[in-house]
Amino acid sequence: MNDRTASAVEAATTALPFRIDPVTRRVSIDAKDPAFFQNPYPVFEAIRAIAPVFFWEELNVWCFLSADDVNALYRDRRFGREILHVATREELGIPEIPAHLKPFYDVDNLSMLEREPPVHTRLRTLVNRAFVSRQIERLRPRIEALCHELIDGFAAKGEIDLIEAYATPIPITVIAEILGVPVERAPDLLAWSHAMVGMYQLGRTRAMEDAAVAATLAFSAFLRGYVQERRGKPGDDLISQLIAAEEQGEKLSEDELITTCILLLNAGHEATVHALGNGVRAILRSGADPATLFATPESTAATVEECLRYDPPLHMFMRYALEDLEFGGLALKKGQQVGLMLGAANRDPNRYLAADQFDATRELKPHVSFGLGIHFCIGAPLARLEMQVALPILFERLKGLRLAGAPSYRDAYHFHGLDGLQLAWDA
Repeated sequence: MNDRTASAVEAATTALPFRIDPVTRRVSIDAKDPAFFQNPYPVFEAIRAIAPVFFWEELNVWCFLSADDVNALYRDRRFGREILHVATREELGIPEIPAHLKPFYDVDNLSMLEREPPVHTRLRTLVNRAFVSRQIERLRPRIEALCHELIDGFAAKGEIDLIEAYATPIPITVIAEILGVPVERAPDLLAWSHAMVGMYQLGRTRAMEDAAVAATLAFSAFLRGYVQERRGKPGDDLISQLIAAEEQGEKLSEDELITTCILLLNAGHEATVHALGNGVRAILRSGADPATLFATPESTAATVEECLRYDPPLHMFMRYALEDLEFGGLALKKGQQVGLMLGAANRDPNRYLAADQFDATRELKPHVSFGLGIHFCIGAPLARLEMQVALPILFERLKGLRLAGAPSYRDAYHFHGLDGLQLAWDA
């Protein structure tokens, strides 16, 4: 290590909450440190300057920061979301699932997000027909009406928490209506979803695990009962379509149907809630003129893409090496997990000019917030539509919209969303 590198390491690790060995590329980051989860971007930029590929000690994972690497890893079929279809637990030294977590993983392991072809292909094909862009575009009038209805309910107050009053009700209502689940059960759906998502967070506790298992059992029981009801009284909704597929022998078991509904309900609102919150925060802090940002459909679409690039709701996506392999000069053993650092890739200075600045007029280049390859987010057209509708209506209806308090991010890395977003306007 030369003197210049040593000085850079010392300066970075003194100012930021991480420790790095530039020779071995081993990095220690405490993901529970507020100095990290409130704003992880400076940490990754400092690491990028020393080692754009690094080993995160606390996670036992090789992590990739560059946009090129993340793009390539998404598409490389030598990596996958599951590993036990090509190796045994004994071969890889993976312990058995603890008994107290079995109910959660009995459901989670059937999710298309956790499967590889041919199972992934079969499940995704059945669901994809409901999420293609032409189908989603038909929801625009309903989303517009919902946004106005919500704002009508609080416009006279002059101040609200955007996450609770606007960003949460929009996606949970829309995905519940797509599936055909009673919208009045939204509080239960949200509570179950939040508890289950706790299983994917870093530093989870036994209490979080127990809460996730209880939520999984309750969620599954509710949906199983609702599916039985729908069998006798099908409707024009996705659950009825999936039931029909199962009954017509399209290789969809009831357990897979239940898991698919849970995945869609969880993923169909969780990320969009925080994409909306993070996006409004970014717009207000940038000082950009909302009238210009949302002047045309094209500028609105560009603004939404910049919101998703600049501060995405998901910061890490994990994959397994499915064989012994070499990637970018790094030797990886079969079963080794890698971390695709989405938030960092979206701010790669080698791809984006002034990457750490919010600029909705920048040259449009693809971001990785929705993933790539076979696991590209199936709900991306819906999330984009919800943001393209909800953001312009919000800024148009609430004149002088501004921050009414310092926004604070949740202690939930690798998810990245606000605890709340207090806003005020000229009522």
